[in-house]
Amino acid sequence: MQLTRREVASLFVLPLVAGRSGVSARAALPTISPADLVAILKKPSSPQPIIIQVGFKSLFDQSHIPGSEYIGPGADGTGLGLLRKRLASLKKDTFIVLYCGCCPLDHCPNVKPAEQLVTSMGFTNARMLLLPENFGVDWVAKGYPTQKGK
Repeated sequence: MQLTRREVASLFVLPLVAGRSGVSARAALPTISPADLVAILKKPSSPQPIIIQVGFKSLFDQSHIPGSEYIGPGADGTGLGLLRKRLASLKKDTFIVLYCGCCPLDHCPNVKPAEQLVTSMGFTNARMLLLPENFGVDWVAKGYPTQKGK
């Protein structure tokens, strides 16, 4: 029996949303939904997160969350080094949102190393943007704000 993409995604998303550790590979950071992040960004009186894209430069240049910072792929030692350097001067309770968006979150080669780094550095208010499919489907196609280029 072959599952649909939505059915496969639900196998991984439901344990995350429910706060269970059913998928141990995705347990490093809590997630934030695109809708919740957009609501925060639209409300300037809310504490605004530092949003960091830990994916591929070509995807960032094509379309990214306005105000987000490009660091480099989390699967790459150089990208992780730049992420460590960027976070080094921040308070441990800084609101941080990481995302990649190249593929389904549970398969992404970039987010897990970035999550592990953020966790190991002791950040207590970091989140991973919940993109069950990819940035195009879960953000752009829903009409959420985007920016192109650098």
